[in-house]
Amino acid sequence: MSKKIIQLNEEIIKGELKELVRSSVEETLNNLLDQEAKQAAKYERTEARQGYRAGHYDRNLTTTSGNVTLKVPKLKGIPFETAIIERYRRRESSVEEALIEMYLAGVSVRRVEDITEALWGTKVSPSTISELNKKAYVHIEQWRNRPLQSGKYPYIYVDGIYLRRNWGGEYENVSVLVAIAVNEDGYREALGAAEGMKEDKASWKEFFLWLKSRGLSGAKLVIGDKCLGMLEAVGEVFPEAKYQRCTVHFYRNVFSVVPRSKVKLVAKMLKAIHAQEGKPAAKEKAKQVAQSLREMKLPEAASKIETGIEETLTYMNFPFEHWTRIRTNNVIERLNREIRRRTRVVGTFPDGNSALMLVCARLRHVAGTQWGSKKYMNMKHLENTGLESDFLVS
Repeated sequence: MSKKIIQLNEEIIKGELKELVRSSVEETLNNLLDQEAKQAAKYERTEARQGYRAGHYDRNLTTTSGNVTLKVPKLKGIPFETAIIERYRRRESSVEEALIEMYLAGVSVRRVEDITEALWGTKVSPSTISELNKKAYVHIEQWRNRPLQSGKYPYIYVDGIYLRRNWGGEYENVSVLVAIAVNEDGYREALGAAEGMKEDKASWKEFFLWLKSRGLSGAKLVIGDKCLGMLEAVGEVFPEAKYQRCTVHFYRNVFSVVPRSKVKLVAKMLKAIHAQEGKPAAKEKAKQVAQSLREMKLPEAASKIETGIEETLTYMNFPFEHWTRIRTNNVIERLNREIRRRTRVVGTFPDGNSALMLVCARLRHVAGTQWGSKKYMNMKHLENTGLESDFLVS
């Protein structure tokens, strides 16, 4: 005797369960609203009463269980105030938080619309997302201007990110200046970001003074690409700090005047300079490399090494254990890639502030992960170099 096979339609079951949950949420909320309005019972007329029931009106509310219709009681004589749902709110806070997090995490506005429609059965408009982001921007601005309270910051990494923005109906590039640092306990910290129309001395100086006003102190080494405006600003705002030119950016600058067929060979020669045990040996190796490049008919590359190698060797004045961490700008470059991944979704920003807020949102997000909670350096090595005595009194 054959057994009967029962087939279940999972889609129908899921749909029924979803509707059951949604209707339960709707019924519960309406019962709670009705309980709140019970102080004005139906048809009751007494002298002590200030108001009485006068029907209800329907209101839509988006929840994580779907759209529900609320029957909000109406009172005559006094307004009906509910603690369950804030006045004029159209979606519960968890939904709003989810929308904000999706946008800041890198989901495009169009994808947010599709996701909300799939999850809650209703598509959120771009204008709604824009309004929600304004709420998030308030918290981001507070984070951006927070006091820097991690003590001294001996190592500071700086860079500029170029983004597209609308300016008076025309599109142009705008620079967002970014700074991160390693504090005296050896942890990385995203110091902040600020809009700079271009990477000139005035923009960098204003940026550094802003960081200093928030508590940045104890700078011993500033690491970044070679930018004359930045170098001049560092000298004025942090006169006690040394400058380290990112060796990777220096290599790229040399490669710009080297034929592609010889780039690999020249790269090995450059790495040999920074593989030396100390600055005197590195300088001597640089002279040999420059001479070899001239023999290879690459005088421009040789000239770049002779004029620029000194500023790439500053890290050798610091603890050997820190060399690989402070001779390049890689730590901030990786962070910038995360920022560009997010900003690429947007394309062109309507204004500079929206670009700045999104950059800061990513900085705050990354800093809140293992990136900021994992020890990056052992700062005890700095104490053994003799630099720490200056560091503590600066």
